[in-house]
Amino acid sequence: MPTRHTPESIVIADTPAAILEWAARHIEHVGIHQGPRLFAGPGRTATLPCWPRGALQVAAGHGRGAAGRTYDWDRIDRARDQAFAILAETLAGHPVQADDPTTAKALHRNVIDRWSAEPGRSAADAARAFRTAAARAEHALF
Repeated sequence: MPTRHTPESIVIADTPAAILEWAARHIEHVGIHQGPRLFAGPGRTATLPCWPRGALQVAAGHGRGAAGRTYDWDRIDRARDQAFAILAETLAGHPVQADDPTTAKALHRNVIDRWSAEPGRSAADAARAFRTAAARAEHALF
């Protein structure tokens, strides 16, 4: 059965590659909205903006979990963090590492946010980056 990549789906990806692919489809649907229009796109959730980092969060189930359904949030969150790391490395063109996990997560967010904020950045650019990172994630050893 094919995975449904929509904000309304209760299916939540739990591998870095699947999260990145889901995010690619989501950003193609909602687009990228920068500045004061950050929350303005169609298909966005009430709390997550229409931009690459928000798309990764939506892909990892934030704002989409179904009441009464059980999810392995530890596994999903680990996969999401790995997706963030692989995307940041893909965008930077080199490893983005730090000595502790908290600093590493902040560096990954910074790389993704700076890339996302570049003038003229398009949903197609973001989807392409997500898919490049997803291909890398398929071959990564975590």
